[in-house]
Amino acid sequence: MTAQRPLPSLPMTCFKAYDIRGRLGRELSEDIARRIGRAFAETLGAARVVVGRDCRASSMSLSAALIDGLLAAGVEVHDLGLCGTEEMYFATTHLGACGGIEVTASHNPMDYNGMKMVGRGSAPLDPATVMPRIRALAESGAFAPRRRGGHVVDASATRAAYVERVLSFVEVAALRPLTILVNAGNGAAGPTFDALADALTARGAPLRFVRMHHEPDGSFPNGIPNPLLPENQPVTAQAVVAAGADFGVAWDGDFDRCFLFDHKGEFVPGEYVVGLLAQVFLAKEPGATVVHDPRVQWNTQAVVAAAKGRAHASRTGHAFLKQALRETGAVYGGEMSAHHYFRDFMACDSGMIPWLLIAELVSRTGQSLADLLESARTAFPSSGEINFRVEDAQAALARVEAAFTANGPSVDRLDGLSLAFPDWRLNLRASNTEPLLRLNIETRGSATVLAGRVAEVSVLIGGTRGH
Repeated sequence: MTAQRPLPSLPMTCFKAYDIRGRLGRELSEDIARRIGRAFAETLGAARVVVGRDCRASSMSLSAALIDGLLAAGVEVHDLGLCGTEEMYFATTHLGACGGIEVTASHNPMDYNGMKMVGRGSAPLDPATVMPRIRALAESGAFAPRRRGGHVVDASATRAAYVERVLSFVEVAALRPLTILVNAGNGAAGPTFDALADALTARGAPLRFVRMHHEPDGSFPNGIPNPLLPENQPVTAQAVVAAGADFGVAWDGDFDRCFLFDHKGEFVPGEYVVGLLAQVFLAKEPGATVVHDPRVQWNTQAVVAAAKGRAHASRTGHAFLKQALRETGAVYGGEMSAHHYFRDFMACDSGMIPWLLIAELVSRTGQSLADLLESARTAFPSSGEINFRVEDAQAALARVEAAFTANGPSVDRLDGLSLAFPDWRLNLRASNTEPLLRLNIETRGSATVLAGRVAEVSVLIGGTRGH
């Protein structure tokens, strides 16, 4: 070991509760990435760490600096290169690493980047203990002396094992001829999707893919890939119809979320996808537990009850869903925001497994995706998530609760405020990452009641609507 000259302290605002995210040059730089790498290794006592990156222009240099910091701590770095966050999750467990880091800003604006981190077994880092320790050490620069032995291993070949794991979720022989439109949004999904498609072809899967915006391009010539935004959905919807596809798939930048469109080009809200995937897993594993977030839940609970499974509500957010899967042994967990978690995928989220399962479901039932969704959308109309910018979130929450207290609702505070009545239900919660209140309303079979309640609650909240 060699002597270590003390580094000056450096305050860091890029640390969030569960990950790293910041504006380039102001909140996140190569120097900060280098410090984070070293702090991550020392805090976890890591001997082996997996590193991956998305296709943003800054991700390569930030990844190099991150790796430099890990090497200074004597780490054996397994470099995946360009990949999705879920490939980092997979490789961390597959390679027996002490932790993993993906350099990605996912769907954030062009001038941002960040990192997603996990520990051994691809488990989330504790936001109350581990993340603050990493931040404190990175800020102080009080690192241990530089260690020898750090080196880099090219781990890109791990993708083949990842493909095998993903394909293990479907019975390829059950797939029937389908045309699927796929929109990678010029993010990281393209090469990984191609590896999956090649493996499916080799196994005789009769699937035809129509690719759009497929090549990774960190300048995002077709816009930041965030299919959850309504203004970003028409391009995929129109392409699905033009291609005569059975359904369409679009991913965000690091493809840990996928979004579905039916053959008519209609966007499929995430809560109904949770219900479909719950149906798939309960058919494969009767009586299993399914975890869901509490924002919109009636359809999921009805699906699980009909299949004699067990529904378990969890707070919104990947760390909470993953913890719930691990604690309950649930086979699957889903959020309406299009994060889908799988027990047999390290209890982590994947953007590739869901569309494959939907292809299998469409194949087995002979029904279109639109037909599979029709009864659920009719039985449980939903508002979708509506965001409000307000000056005082707590005051807005209090106004909403006070307005309905006399009606005797069932009150749940698992995640924000949930009020349930016989024919409608609301969830209102503050965003974990932005200065927003997020409203979701669902009803039992009445679009009219839905529209009325959305209008009524919106007035109570006040503020302005926004993303």
